[in-house]
Amino acid sequence: MPPKVELHPHLTLQELKVRYRQATSISEARRWQLLHLVAQNWTIKRAAQAVDLNYDYAKEIVRRYNQGGPAAILSRTCQHKVSARSLLTIEQQQELQQLLQQPAADGGEWAGPKVAQWIAEKTGRSHV
Repeated sequence: MPPKVELHPHLTLQELKVRYRQATSISEARRWQLLHLVAQNWTIKRAAQAVDLNYDYAKEIVRRYNQGGPAAILSRTCQHKVSARSLLTIEQQQELQQLLQQPAADGGEWAGPKVAQWIAEKTGRSHV
């Protein structure tokens, strides 16, 4: 049986649970849920399988958390991302925001492909 690991007490069990339930992305939620399970004495291997993460990556998450606390769990791409220029002007963004409040032109609901098509048409691109 793989050895269990101890988490440093940066956050309580309840705080870890809140973090994974309020995460803004699936990737972030998986990292917090992994830590929540490990804090309940699950092995890293078992917790990684439960949240569908690679074992080596799961070990890295636990190591980062123990060394750097909650801030070390945030997505590194989010921490270093330079905001790209939007394809839409401010006016087009506002127009899209209003459109999303009502049914799509075909009467259905808005979804990613429909929004991408609308953006492509507005910007003169072949696809987005």
